[in-house]
Amino acid sequence: MGETNNREQFASRWGFIMSCIGSAIGMGNIWLFPTRVSAYGGGTFIVPYLICVILLGYSGIIGEIGLGRGTKSGSIGAFSKAMIHAGKDEKLGKILGLVPVVASLLLAIGYTVVTGWIVKYWIGSFTGATLAPINVEGFGAAFGATASSFGNTGFQILAAVIAFGILTAGIANGIEKTNMIMMPLFYALFIGLAVYVYFQPGSEAGYSYIFSINTDKIFSPEVWIFALGQAFFSLSLGGSGTVIYGSYLSDTEDVLSTAKYIAFFDTLAAVTASLVIIPAMATAGQQLDSGGPGLMFVNLPNLFNGMKGGPIVTIVFFTAVLFAAITSLINLYELSIATLQDTFNFSRAKAVMVIAVLGLSVSLLIQGIVGEWMDIVSIYINPLGAFIAGVMFYWVFGIDYVKDELSKGRLQPVGNWIEPLGKYAFVGITILVYILGIVMGGIG
Repeated sequence: MGETNNREQFASRWGFIMSCIGSAIGMGNIWLFPTRVSAYGGGTFIVPYLICVILLGYSGIIGEIGLGRGTKSGSIGAFSKAMIHAGKDEKLGKILGLVPVVASLLLAIGYTVVTGWIVKYWIGSFTGATLAPINVEGFGAAFGATASSFGNTGFQILAAVIAFGILTAGIANGIEKTNMIMMPLFYALFIGLAVYVYFQPGSEAGYSYIFSINTDKIFSPEVWIFALGQAFFSLSLGGSGTVIYGSYLSDTEDVLSTAKYIAFFDTLAAVTASLVIIPAMATAGQQLDSGGPGLMFVNLPNLFNGMKGGPIVTIVFFTAVLFAAITSLINLYELSIATLQDTFNFSRAKAVMVIAVLGLSVSLLIQGIVGEWMDIVSIYINPLGAFIAGVMFYWVFGIDYVKDELSKGRLQPVGNWIEPLGKYAFVGITILVYILGIVMGGIG
């Protein structure tokens, strides 16, 4: 056993950035962020959200990238090296490193189910099946059948084949190339939808709401709690995906600059989704009052069905959503694959095969309970992984190590601001997110 010495790397800086953006952009940007913007007063929610993104970008994202790059390892190797650095027992680090690995794998298994739904609706947008129902009840019944136990097996297998095919090709030839194609297309398609919706009658009411700020509500603790939760989970913090992608990053790259782009483009995706969905609902005189799968697979198809050019809009929408799902899914599985490679010296093909069999088998069994599955992982396990990663980087490795690692690839060294922001603010935020998630039943 032991780590491989021929670790792959991303071929370019933008390939790494696009891959991290692809990992961050997911269903939270599309079916949750617009709902919270609608529920909490448009700009009244967006302003706290932006503040939280900046805070987490310059603490959590740079910390997880730096941890992965500095150790050239996933969470198990990174945490054990932190313990060795501090003169502690590396076995504890390896045990703690399992938390992000397990969380990432469990999230990937649940996400495989969701991606299977998206594949079905994407194909159906071309065949006409997606818009076949005649009313919202019909769309609800169609999705209910899809989301039932073993209700979407064929499309779910197809989704897994696509994801594991990309992962088999490796970092530069698989993950990087996929994100370099899918992410620009994702933005082009969603921006195109936003422009189209802008010219639809009645859309101005949606824009008026999005850009309004209620000065009374903006200081509401509830708004800030959900803005923090949305930012935390949207940026894919968990000591998992960002750490493993960071382990493939060259020492010549500037982590702080990279983190800035990741946070910016992830936020752009969420805001663009809001600029599509909220004004689109306004054109039909509807209020966006529910998110989750029901928004994407029931309410929006029903809306598109009555919209001029609806079939084309449906194709564009589900194509963009499919790109977001695939790029997130491959990131979630990569940590488990890399763990098998690093720990047991598996070849990439062998590691992918093992995780593919495990991931697909379990995902087929949980089709009817995937919502509960994802809630448990995101509330009880994922924030814990982010907390441990933050402690390992900022506390166990220590601030001197942190400054040295984050100063690589920069003209100017990292300043003293990193200590309060990373060591105290970020680690404290992970504890807060974990406690609030348990008490409130989820905030992200």
